[in-house]
Amino acid sequence: MDKEMNYGSDYKYIPATSVGSGVGIEVLPDLYQHTVQIVNIALVGEPHTNDFVLVDAGMPNSADEIISVTESRFGANSRPKAIILTHGHFDHVGAIIELIKHWDVPVYAHSLEMPFLTGMRSYPKPDSTVEGGMIAKISPMFPNEPINLGRHVQLLPSDGSVPYMPGFRWIHTPGHTPGHVSLFRDSDRALIAGDAFVTVKQESLYKVITQEKEISGPPRYLTTDWKAAYESVKKLEALKPSAAITGHGLPMTGEELAENLQMLVREFDKIAIPDHGKYVDGHEN
Repeated sequence: MDKEMNYGSDYKYIPATSVGSGVGIEVLPDLYQHTVQIVNIALVGEPHTNDFVLVDAGMPNSADEIISVTESRFGANSRPKAIILTHGHFDHVGAIIELIKHWDVPVYAHSLEMPFLTGMRSYPKPDSTVEGGMIAKISPMFPNEPINLGRHVQLLPSDGSVPYMPGFRWIHTPGHTPGHVSLFRDSDRALIAGDAFVTVKQESLYKVITQEKEISGPPRYLTTDWKAAYESVKKLEALKPSAAITGHGLPMTGEELAENLQMLVREFDKIAIPDHGKYVDGHEN
């Protein structure tokens, strides 16, 4: 039944790892972040229950680690109700096929991400010319061809609800990708931001390795629409989140999060947008 699923021909392990790799952080009692090499996954649900969801699917070849972390938090042989994807870049879907085969659970994503998740279309090529560091320069080696999840990927509900995540709603936050979404819970203002903004300078190898905390826009080398990215950051800041898990970097909460998000909105041109790059031209605030 799984023959229809496949990764692109350029799928491969990427030897990039931070000091945070393998580290888990409980941000809230039912919100857990785990770092897989240089990217974060989120587990949403009360520990030691069978009522939880996985958000994003890590780096290539990380399925065993993700399964182990899941069973450690929720019990042996536990499996999520679903996998929710903020977007389809290689570091957020790196283990998705193995996880689907192991757990036999549905995957949900925004309609505008579907071409990249059903083998129809590749993302624009990474821009290695943006300034910021070595990660940007080596980005052309990252997998970029679309994966094909076939019938295993479904559309997020049009009413904004998130399957198996009561209280959360998905928010369309394009810019980094066309169908990028963030997940927000109004009751406690918890935010899973994906790569709409991150808390590490993802272009810099040194900062990625050391996980030096620093508010940043979406990773520069893979962001193609800076005007949309800016609007998405403004949309998320207006929600006044109390805690945020982002796709890269450490969680932020409270005043630190509020002040940094306000600064990012105020100084987006300076903090987020590269001085040059093939996707920068035409940006306007």
